[in-house]
Amino acid sequence: MRSPSIAFLCLVWIFIASPAHADEPAPASSMPSFCKSLPRPEYANLKRVDIKHDWFEVYQVAKGVKAIYEPHQWQEVISYLIEGEDKALLFDTGNGIADIHALVKRLTKKPIAVLNSHSHYDHVGGNYAFDKVYGFNTPFTLARQKGQPNSSIGIEVSEQALCKKPPAGITSKTHIGRPYNITHKVTHAAIIGLGNRKLEIMHIPGHTPDAIALLDRKAGLMWTGDSFYQGPIWLYAPETNLQDYAESLDKLVKEVPNLKALLPAHNTPWVSPRVLEGVQQAFQAMLDGKATVDKSGEGTAEYTFSEDSGFSFLMRDEPLPYVGQSK
Repeated sequence: MRSPSIAFLCLVWIFIASPAHADEPAPASSMPSFCKSLPRPEYANLKRVDIKHDWFEVYQVAKGVKAIYEPHQWQEVISYLIEGEDKALLFDTGNGIADIHALVKRLTKKPIAVLNSHSHYDHVGGNYAFDKVYGFNTPFTLARQKGQPNSSIGIEVSEQALCKKPPAGITSKTHIGRPYNITHKVTHAAIIGLGNRKLEIMHIPGHTPDAIALLDRKAGLMWTGDSFYQGPIWLYAPETNLQDYAESLDKLVKEVPNLKALLPAHNTPWVSPRVLEGVQQAFQAMLDGKATVDKSGEGTAEYTFSEDSGFSFLMRDEPLPYVGQSK
């Protein structure tokens, strides 16, 4: 889970009903302000896959790797279809607003398993539709299988959250996080083989207790989930632990010399690995009181750095460092 702006974050605490609509563009005058910055310019450098869909956009970002982007919703979630010779892995399944299972079945004929970067609702929304689901073996992960009620996530399909009307039948009164079953538990350093492609799981707690990165060492690719993306990095949830996050950043930075690209779970799907060094330095600077603070949110504070850094930290509006409950 992440936030595009403090202004929108204030709306998360208010449930706003939205009637059912057909899948069609919303009037420009009623669109939230964040829609004006879309599409992000980075997508012009990527090859878009020629597959028509009313909700998802698909981009080829590397050999055997497709980014499945939800550009019409404030989270701008990105899931990834990773293919080997024999099998495919879907890394995250999005918000559950549209049918990602049907989409990936159009994109590959290989057997598909699911692995989640972490178990916040906007990354497990389509899990219910898959027969094989890997889950990182923590109590937090296992508890999230029960899904999310409409009272918690109905806001995700409100008019304030969308740049386009949601799929038919999806409304802020009916949208839920559907329950799912983890069929295979995994742990740190586990390898998922797809034939000629091996993917390594790295436990990087902090954002959540079950946050992981996924490494394709041969290709030099690292999927970072919500531990890093370009935008306000959400580090204020009850389950967030700043000490764990600092230690996880150290793990990630040590991998930088071996990487060609980072593939985050929001906003943009291809980022230079060197940015992680800046994230680590900025995190320490924030703890040392050397960051600009905007405390205009609902119980949150956004810590910003240089204009070209491309990221910020969205924190609790309380003295740092605080420690979450990830243990």
